[in-house]
Amino acid sequence: MRTRRTRLWVCLPAFAMAGAWGVVGSAPAVSAEPGCEIRENSPHADWGGMSFPIDLYCTNTPGDVTSQSFFGSPVTGRMTKTTSWFVCWKIGAPHSGKNSVWYYTKGDEVVNNPGQQGWGYMPASALGTTKAPFPGLRKCSWG
Repeated sequence: MRTRRTRLWVCLPAFAMAGAWGVVGSAPAVSAEPGCEIRENSPHADWGGMSFPIDLYCTNTPGDVTSQSFFGSPVTGRMTKTTSWFVCWKIGAPHSGKNSVWYYTKGDEVVNNPGQQGWGYMPASALGTTKAPFPGLRKCSWG
């Protein structure tokens, strides 16, 4: 019986320290907002050969993907799903989200200009975020 108590007392400090360091019983990582998260090591390459190492995976409203960051720009693709990825953001025309942030993405369907492969912009108001631009997502190098 004494051996068991000794083992317990020897092991307790190790478990206590592991808990203090977050090794035992640590909570899973939580995204900045429900329905949206930055994904590291999620590479994408657009139609022009630009590479993007991370993305914002987020809920969104299905809709048009336009070749430029303003309404009236040619539609290149269409987002049909309600959760999609976005690789960067830039400033464009104001929209109903009361800001001018637009996110660069690839539509689920190619609508026009097949060479552009459905790549283009969606207004921040189409995404399920409360912050625009979303923290941690890079600004597009050309915008």
